[in-house]
Amino acid sequence: MIGTESEHYRIVRESLSSRRTVDEQTFASLAILTERLERLKKFGKAFEGVRFSSAVEKLRKQNSAVAV
Repeated sequence: MIGTESEHYRIVRESLSSRRTVDEQTFASLAILTERLERLKKFGKAFEGVRFSSAVEKLRKQNSAVAV
């Protein structure tokens, strides 16, 4: 399980650093990480302020623009 979790992180990280093409796999991994972040925030107020970096947010907006 840990290998799979770190795989999503690796895919997004490599896409952001241009070591990998931004593709459907990138956006699928990003969707999974987004879901996990939202679940984390439900654990308590200590996690409310946890956010993705500005680079990841830009990538998320890029996905939204493609989907429209």
